[in-house]
Amino acid sequence: MTTTPFVIQPGHMSLTNWEHLWRHGKNVTIDPAAKDRVDQAAMLVSNAAAGDQPVYGVNTGFGKLASVRINIDEVQILQRNLILSHCAGVGEPLDVAATRLMMMLKINSLARGASGVRWEMIMMLQNMLAADVIPVIPEQGSVGASGDLAPLAHMAAVLIGEGEATYKGQHMAGGAALQKAGLEPLVLAPKEGLALINGTQFSTAMAMIGLWQTRQLVMTAIISGALTTDAIMGSTSPTLPGIHALRGLNGQIRVAKESRRLLNGSDIRESHRDDDERVQDPYCIRCQPQVLGAAVDILDAAAATLAIESNAVTDNPIVLVDEGLIVSGGNFHAEPVAFAADQIALAIAETGAISQRRIALMVDPNLSFHLPPFLTPKPGLNSGFMIAEVTSAALMSENRHLANPCSTDSTPTSANQEDHVSMAAHAAVRLMRMTKNLAHIIAIEALAATQGINFRKPLETSTILRSVTAAIRQHIPALEDDRYMARDINMMTQLIRDGLLVESAGIDHFFDEKSSPEK
Repeated sequence: MTTTPFVIQPGHMSLTNWEHLWRHGKNVTIDPAAKDRVDQAAMLVSNAAAGDQPVYGVNTGFGKLASVRINIDEVQILQRNLILSHCAGVGEPLDVAATRLMMMLKINSLARGASGVRWEMIMMLQNMLAADVIPVIPEQGSVGASGDLAPLAHMAAVLIGEGEATYKGQHMAGGAALQKAGLEPLVLAPKEGLALINGTQFSTAMAMIGLWQTRQLVMTAIISGALTTDAIMGSTSPTLPGIHALRGLNGQIRVAKESRRLLNGSDIRESHRDDDERVQDPYCIRCQPQVLGAAVDILDAAAATLAIESNAVTDNPIVLVDEGLIVSGGNFHAEPVAFAADQIALAIAETGAISQRRIALMVDPNLSFHLPPFLTPKPGLNSGFMIAEVTSAALMSENRHLANPCSTDSTPTSANQEDHVSMAAHAAVRLMRMTKNLAHIIAIEALAATQGINFRKPLETSTILRSVTAAIRQHIPALEDDRYMARDINMMTQLIRDGLLVESAGIDHFFDEKSSPEK
């Protein structure tokens, strides 16, 4: 882990900033300029807690119990009880990188100075990250409204010396982790427990991770699709810029441009340019820019939402410092995150669906343009890629089911007070399984297409794609006789997740591009 902390500018963090922090495990520090506004908001809350007027969550109960007034001498107990009672999550714990991202998102939100917490509490989160005290957070229990209550409560519990945590990778009680790190448990002031658990930081963190993983996989699918196009001796005419300019969709134009670049100079392509045996390729070849371009466009739209949400105040009630007000609202409702995650899921499912059809095309001797059955040099004696293609079909089908929208599955909770919820947590968490499935599908396509290109020798693919196939062959030899196929698939999947293909093809900055449609 690097030692120089990244400075969080509250409300002004980019997705690129967040991705860097997530991937590299960098610690953070808050811009001290944020302290004055945080202090002002905390003073408003402190005054309200001592006042006669009921203020939700400050001197009242929560949810359906909002009408129950809490005495000033019980406010600290109220906040502690809130955290402990809401630690009701179940399931597998989040990995450390996701938990750290969630904590940093919470720091960014609280430091906006609209939650009414003390600077001391924000610094506690910062110090826990620096000391490698990481709460253990179960991934199930949030319905994505009233905040990600259960996951955030498990995070908050460690601040007060409760719950479970890891310290330098070792699992232990939260209080023990703080003690080993030399940190004192925090005694929560008015509203601080509520500010910690109200918010969309769990759903947002998981959706952002899903977005970043999907972006890399879509870039890889552009590469694997180009490899398949050459393997089956497909046409590059459908990538001509004039076709895509006439439609005008930015993602489609960008994918077509990248496909042209990847295939430029291929001897395989030139060898059949005048061949009239096939008038048109199947859709899985011909419509790659349209399908993957649509995925690119909805990923861009989801990214725009998540960039805003990552900087948002999603607490309740909210402290409006300039107006001197503490007001109840609904910013904790994670519907925008749920919609974004549902969009990402669609992009994952369709990217996998068209990739799977390209695998099926290559293994079928009736369609693959003279490739041997199942891409084995000795069909019959060997089964080659027969069952690898079946595996890709199974994964594609699973992702189709998982892509069903979560945002439409509201259910009332908390005695019908919280009667419409977003299910953003479900929408975001399921992206992890979907991206794993998609990575395997694309891995199988990349292996199959590289095998197919081998059968075209002495003709060579393009210079760029030769770099890709050479990188693959450094780790996975060509399939001559049948062998333990799962090992190859898992190795290829790991290479994809490590970014080998996107780096070999020089496509790793595809989503950084701010290009406008070509004229």
